[in-house]
Amino acid sequence: MHLNLLSFILAAPWVVSALPTIAKTPDIPSRLSPLKFANTSTLLNVAYYESGPSNGSAVILVHGFPYSIDAFVHVAPLLTEKGYRVVVPYLRGYGETSFIYPDTSRSAEQAALGSDIIALMDAINIEKAIFAGYDWGTVAVNVAAALWPERCNGHVAANSYLIQNRDTAWAPLDPESEALRWYYYVFLTARGAASLASSPKSWARSLWQKNSIGWEFSEDYLDLTATAFENPDYVDIVLNFYRNRLLYVPGDPKYTDLAAQLDAQPPISVRSVTFDPENSVVFPPTNGSSTAKYFTGSRCHYILPNIAENVPYQAPQAFANAVFAVDSLPVDGGNYVCPQAL
Repeated sequence: MHLNLLSFILAAPWVVSALPTIAKTPDIPSRLSPLKFANTSTLLNVAYYESGPSNGSAVILVHGFPYSIDAFVHVAPLLTEKGYRVVVPYLRGYGETSFIYPDTSRSAEQAALGSDIIALMDAINIEKAIFAGYDWGTVAVNVAAALWPERCNGHVAANSYLIQNRDTAWAPLDPESEALRWYYYVFLTARGAASLASSPKSWARSLWQKNSIGWEFSEDYLDLTATAFENPDYVDIVLNFYRNRLLYVPGDPKYTDLAAQLDAQPPISVRSVTFDPENSVVFPPTNGSSTAKYFTGSRCHYILPNIAENVPYQAPQAFANAVFAVDSLPVDGGNYVCPQAL
């Protein structure tokens, strides 16, 4: 039976909650290597991992905070095996990605993160790609898909839609939700900045423990991930991300026009697969109906049982399946059937 998105969500809610339990993350961590580098129009020297055939359909995988490209270490080969060209960049401020000029604004505003995806595509000659991300990566892929749909061949995102309207940045959530975002406010202070600078790995451990119910990550994986925080711009980028979203620092004037477009929370018109990890704390799982208005193309939404914030590392097959699923949706937004599971 063929269903459009809204009727699928409302009439068949069992689909998003009836997914099978996903296998436990492998215990031995490994790294995506070797890295490649590309200078971009956003004045970055982007460090990225690439695998698969150069003429394959491109997929760009974008990590979150506090994580690294190695969250995708088990996803990348699953995609490569299917013939995709896989590109996994370090975000600005992470790993070996660096600013070309010392006087470039260390902005991590949403317009900058989305622009970085398009600029990297230009630099390495990718015309169109599937954009897939989680956490900060969701912000980046949301922005890139919404503002540059002609460059997006599909959109995969944890927590659906995280583009912010600055006019509502100070609109309070319920007290419990505000309390779960405690670190947003710590990073507004000089004391919070000093703490992040002195103990970035300990911050990652604390946030992983608090934001992901039941995730039994290994110390080896934390150690490996923490190498991405040794970037000299890491602290400035993290602080700017949260301070900008709470309007405590202005954006980079370079992105003024794009930032204004994003305040209108533009819809994502390309085909999309979205999912909410069941054990995520900051963004509790939903059936997708609350964000349906932001998706005007084909869209399927899922809840991932027993999975927390770091979806690609905890559930690599499900993340890869989301890419396969979005690639099977009709580009024109016509009738479609959502897979019953990822």
